[in-house]
Amino acid sequence: MIIRSDLDSCRSKLQSMIGSRVRLTSNGGRKRLIVHEGVIDNCYPNVFTVKCRREAEGDFEIVSYSYIDVLTRAVRIAIPASEAQEVAS
Repeated sequence: MIIRSDLDSCRSKLQSMIGSRVRLTSNGGRKRLIVHEGVIDNCYPNVFTVKCRREAEGDFEIVSYSYIDVLTRAVRIAIPASEAQEVAS
């Protein structure tokens, strides 16, 4: 069971990472994984947004995920090693 303090903790952790590069992996159904790489753009009360670069068009797309998805592990967040050192500092 997810309690309010877990949700608040997840939100504050992601707010501290705004501007950091992340890799998000989610289940796309039928053994398909959806991977987005980008920068955490903003945190809202129920969701956070990630600004991802589209390789084909050269422009950006913004994807959003809920904190509940992160807590239930429907979405996995990975931080590149170079970014992890900066966040820890």
